Amino acid sequence: MDTKNIDWNEVWKDKMEAQKRACLNTDFDIGAGPGSLAIPLAERVAHVTAVEPAEGMMSVLKENIETYGIENINCVHKDWEIVDAKMDLYGPYDVVFASYSLGMKDIRSSIRKMIDVSSGYIYLYWFAGETSWDMHSRKLWPSLHGHEYQQGPKIDVLYNVLYDMGIYPNMEVFPFEHVQTFVSLDEAVENFKPHYAVTSEEQEEILRAYLNNLLEDENGNIVIRGWSTRVKLWWKNRGREDNKL
Repeated sequence: MDTKNIDWNEVWKDKMEAQKRACLNTDFDIGAGPGSLAIPLAERVAHVTAVEPAEGMMSVLKENIETYGIENINCVHKDWEIVDAKMDLYGPYDVVFASYSLGMKDIRSSIRKMIDVSSGYIYLYWFAGETSWDMHSRKLWPSLHGHEYQQGPKIDVLYNVLYDMGIYPNMEVFPFEHVQTFVSLDEAVENFKPHYAVTSEEQEEILRAYLNNLLEDENGNIVIRGWSTRVKLWWKNRGREDNKL
């Protein structure tokens, strides 16, 4: 394959669209979420802007801001792709983060907007290879939905988009494991139904049987273990003083 003539942004778009069609109403964790980064950062810097499109997550974020008494975070309840940098933001920003929130159709345009509002560093976090979520989806999707699961674009596509833009980022790869704990199989099923786009009783029984074979008993609770390989990409905008975060 002649990779020189590949438009990697179109590859990203195609994979995002294929996943969207195949995965029905599966959600993406896009934006600031509940403030896992924004709140700790607000204690170290003068100002933080948090962009979050999801109504539920924005509500949790605002509750957490109030709980911690944070006064230097402003929230933008929009998808990054429709954010107006002049109207909605208070840039330029010393650091721009997008942490596992790159479920954007046109990743090139989204990154360009990050560059436009950054006066220093940009940090992107994403996934490499198959995650445990992908593995379970690959096994379940044909039974649940009658067609193959379509995995979204990974770090290889993202890196090539950046490369085509003349950006050669630093890279750090690290494994990540996590454990989810439930008090019962019923609770686990209810938790995973939206993740696997389960809407019918027949689909629920398929999911229940799958989870029953997957879950482990641990100290009276049942747990499911997950894993992924994660990647941090970061670079300094050209012409900026070479300081590290």
